[in-house]
Amino acid sequence: MAGVSLQCGDCGALLRSVQEAQEHAELTSHSNFSESTEAVLNLVCTTCGKPCRSKTESDLHTKRTGHGEFVDKTSEVAKPISLEVPKVDAMSNEDVNATTDQNDGTAPQPSEMVVPEVDKKLLEELELMGFSTARAIRSLHYSGNASLEAAVNWVVEHENDADIDQMPLVPANTKVEAPKPSLTPEQLKAKQQELRERARKKKEEEEKRVEREREKERIRIGKELLEAKRIEEENERKRLLALRKAEKEEERRAREKIRQKLEEDKAERRRRLGLPPEEPSAPQPANVVEEKKSSLPVRPATKAEQMRECLRSLKQSHKDDDARVKRAFQTLLTYVGNVAKSPDEEKYRRIRLSNQTFQERVGALKGGIDFLEICGFEKIEGGEFLFLTRDKVDKAVLNSAGSELDSAIKNPFFGVL
Repeated sequence: MAGVSLQCGDCGALLRSVQEAQEHAELTSHSNFSESTEAVLNLVCTTCGKPCRSKTESDLHTKRTGHGEFVDKTSEVAKPISLEVPKVDAMSNEDVNATTDQNDGTAPQPSEMVVPEVDKKLLEELELMGFSTARAIRSLHYSGNASLEAAVNWVVEHENDADIDQMPLVPANTKVEAPKPSLTPEQLKAKQQELRERARKKKEEEEKRVEREREKERIRIGKELLEAKRIEEENERKRLLALRKAEKEEERRAREKIRQKLEEDKAERRRRLGLPPEEPSAPQPANVVEEKKSSLPVRPATKAEQMRECLRSLKQSHKDDDARVKRAFQTLLTYVGNVAKSPDEEKYRRIRLSNQTFQERVGALKGGIDFLEICGFEKIEGGEFLFLTRDKVDKAVLNSAGSELDSAIKNPFFGVL
């Protein structure tokens, strides 16, 4: 199928002729054009007869005038496009000869282009309303100098034209129809008031529309913030549930470990006494069980257990200040580690109780000094110093203390039982 239009490869606009393509290139600096089998739309308004070249243009016309019915006459005007550049300035030989004959053999003179004459009063009124002289003259010329309202309507419909602010030119010998009578001062004042009122209403409607859009946006943002807060609270609740579950599991494992340890100790005592392993039997009455429990010897707590209990008491006494508890554990680990590494250095085995740093980190916390005393430190010189004599340095005890401190620092559930 032959091409019926030229399409701009840069913006996609459809053009009816090479001349339109040249004008489009001058306005937009686009230079990539190609033939297209798609015809340029010709939607004609059934109310005022205005042709529209695109659906966007027809929608804009409907918005401005309220005219909503159009007839599609695209097929009537579509024709194969000619790629030859039209010769505007040159005249054919026949036209030259005919013109020469009509002018007694003399060559035709080009017509002089002048600004069209328009109604001076209407021009002055449009200028007072804020329109430029070129736009006012163009609107009056193309609206036929009919009235002020017709000129304003023409400006509204063509305000997006590229040449809206260019001064119109017509041949000097063009006859200009006599302008129609202008409005009286009262009519002009009423018309101006009407136009101002129309502009005010239009501005108010636009402001209301913008405010509605802003309110919708505020509502949307508020809903998003509420949803984000709900999700954050839900995640926090899940995190706390998981933490409590982990704490309960840690407690259960600790109790199970203690129970197993008791069973092992019981079995070891029976083995040492030469008794056979205890066989599981049917449940016994509560009073018998209590009697057996009371008859079992109580094993004294080991130093490791004493250290653990001391550290647990320290953490529970200051459970609202995890940073201070952790710093106390690390300080105790430093004291114990220094003695274990350099037992011959007396400076590591002597601690001044009145030292401000020691008091802030360990001395002022419940259980801090008790832990050091379990490790072998003793108060001397009226309680002014904690001192660990060289002969009482027990590396096994110090290593056990280091293990308990390391476990207390790394185990996040230490002390929660």
